[in-house]
Order: sequence, then C-alpha cells, then structure tokens
Amino acid sequence: MSAIWTHDDGQRRLALETKAREEERRGKAIVTEVAPLREFTLAEAYHQKYELRNERDLMKEFAAIYTDAEFVDSTAAARVNAAVAGHLKGDRLRAEIDRYGLSTEGRERLLRTAR
Repeated sequence: MSAIWTHDDGQRRLALETKAREEERRGKAIVTEVAPLREFTLAEAYHQKYELRNERDLMKEFAAIYTDAEFVDSTAAARVNAAVAGHLKGDRLRAEIDRYGLSTEGRERLLRTAR
C-alpha cells in the first residue's frame, strides 16, 4: 500500500491533482490513498538517513557539522541521503550540492556515488 498523508486541504488538493495528472499521463489508475495525517511517529535514530549512514566518509562530514538531533532534522542530510539512494542526481544534484555544507572531497564523493 502507498499513501500520501496531508496536513491541510491545500496539500490534499495538490496531492489529488498530481495523482490525477499522473494517472492520465500513465493511462492507468494509481492505487495510492490520500488521507489526512493524524499522528506521526519519528523512526528510531538508526533508521534516519539510512543510505547516508552507510557512506562512512560522508557521515564523518555530517558528524562534524551536526549533533544527532540536528542530523535527523537536517534538510541537507535528507538531500544527500536521497542522492546516495539514487533519487537525486545529474543536473539537479549539481545545482544544489554546494548548499549541503560538504567539503570539496565530500562533494566529489557524492557526485561519484550518485551516478
């Protein structure tokens, strides 16, 4: 099962519009529930940024920048995690990589890893 959990009517409307547009583009129904977010439980720390945690050299850089709590909440770490997992690459990654706080070596490693 897949789901999109929304905070408000604006997010719900956007999710439904996006889903409908994608269904039309694909020519088939998408079985994804769109429902209001009722409760959110943050995963245990070892689940946070899982792909990034397996990249020791990149993790050393983030450990030097953030406390554990800051790391969990870090947008930069989330973006790097997405890149390491293969969900962010190419021009989009290159356009934002300088905002992650990585060293030159870290940026080069991330670009190699994200290919």
